[in-house]
Amino acid sequence: MTAIPGASVAITGAASGIGRALAIELAGRGADLALADRDEAGLQTLAAEIASASRRRVSLHRVDVSEPEAVAAFAREAIAAHPALNIVVNNAGVALLGHFHEIDQAQIEWLFNINFWGVVHSTRAFLDHLASQPAAHIVNVSSIFGIVAPPGQTAYAAAKFAVRGFSESLRHELQLANSPVRLSVVHPGGIRTNIVRNSRAGSGVLDNERRAQSIERFDAIAQTSARDAALRIIKGIERNEPRILIGGDARFMDILQRFRPAGYWKVMAKHVWKTPTQEHKA
Repeated sequence: MTAIPGASVAITGAASGIGRALAIELAGRGADLALADRDEAGLQTLAAEIASASRRRVSLHRVDVSEPEAVAAFAREAIAAHPALNIVVNNAGVALLGHFHEIDQAQIEWLFNINFWGVVHSTRAFLDHLASQPAAHIVNVSSIFGIVAPPGQTAYAAAKFAVRGFSESLRHELQLANSPVRLSVVHPGGIRTNIVRNSRAGSGVLDNERRAQSIERFDAIAQTSARDAALRIIKGIERNEPRILIGGDARFMDILQRFRPAGYWKVMAKHVWKTPTQEHKA
């Protein structure tokens, strides 16, 4: 178990969405925070909101997680500001709209540099320090698309599956070494954040209606608030859960994948995605 009161927590992608909700909830439970994001204005607004409700120590860090040197500097600065830092939440992520033939290699690499390599860079930068703490925890945010892979998500699903594989293997290594560091991988379903609205479109996506349709579809299935997602992650940290599924949709898709590992998409297309027949047969 990793206790939240008295903890010091580093969070990437903290200015919005799940990261922002986590910062607020953790501060309310007695944790100090090192908050990282590219959005400096968003970080300042968040820090002001936390300061109005609690007296926790909060440090702010402008970080692009796709840059290894920037992540290493963040770790050094966060540890200097919070010497007892013992929880790291690798949450920063982006989305990319388009089928494989509509996205180019540079766009896939852009997404991987943030969604996967950002997790790896941060884990490497913090791990030695975490291992020196009496109790420590790494939380790597994957996705339900790290368990199932619908069409139109080739880059995103590949990166989130990679986060899952990296996290599970590292967890087993930490267990073999009797490390004090615990590791949870998070698989959110549809969470009401702006990740789809802020997504990039593939270079081959020429239909402007596609983004509107994607947002509409996401809004229809995103039934979990960012705050509820944050509360579920905190419970998972406290219970040392290796896998944290968030939302009824995520739990359903996880079970579906277990029972129909090669055929889950037909069920998802009909009951979850509600994709037109001609599209999901493609």
